[in-house]
Amino acid sequence: MANRGKVIGKKAASEGKPSDRRAGKRRDRNKCVGARVPELGYYLIVTDTDETEKNYFEGLRDSIPAELKDRLVIKVEKARTVELVRKALEMTGQESQYRIPWIVFDRDQVKDFDEIIRAAEKNGVGAGWSNPCFEIWMHAYLGEIPVIMESYTCCDRFAEKFEKVTGQKYFKNDRDIYRKLVQCGDEKKAIQMAERCYKRCVEDGKRKPSEMWPACRVHRLVEEILKKCNVLF
Repeated sequence: MANRGKVIGKKAASEGKPSDRRAGKRRDRNKCVGARVPELGYYLIVTDTDETEKNYFEGLRDSIPAELKDRLVIKVEKARTVELVRKALEMTGQESQYRIPWIVFDRDQVKDFDEIIRAAEKNGVGAGWSNPCFEIWMHAYLGEIPVIMESYTCCDRFAEKFEKVTGQKYFKNDRDIYRKLVQCGDEKKAIQMAERCYKRCVEDGKRKPSEMWPACRVHRLVEEILKKCNVLF
């Protein structure tokens, strides 16, 4: 595509030393306990993959201070894409504990992508979607959201960027991916960039998530959790 080289964001994350980029970007999670008691919440996150999304959110879950884990719990489950909403509702109904259900999945080659999102919203389930794939959200940690339509191109471009910034190879089954992104990137700016990107799609007249690329809504789930932990803003 002619516009693949276009980048959303002013500077690539590879500029400057990682320590310079990380300075003052976020609070130490272990030093913020007691600053504010988060709302009691049991996040149920249902995804359609065994790898990237699951590893990312399990890493986010494990980063929450131990003192908060009894008040803010994240449970990650896997289901087939077409069953994500049903699975989330089913599991929510099985527990008397207060839950906040979300589904997390990519456009990729998913059929009925828009219909799944509408069904989630209709039933009170948050939809953390990514278009074309989850790597477009992880790109934002490293300072850019490239204009890419195909998921395989997005994955390849992210792998190149990740290795350039971290000096390490990117593997979709990396269980430590969340920590690496936070350490080498900027989480607060990533959320802001993803929100600008989504709103730009809306302003351009795109109404269906399948038409919005590059874009995602998974950043809103991440922002919601981090705000409750009082570690980002």
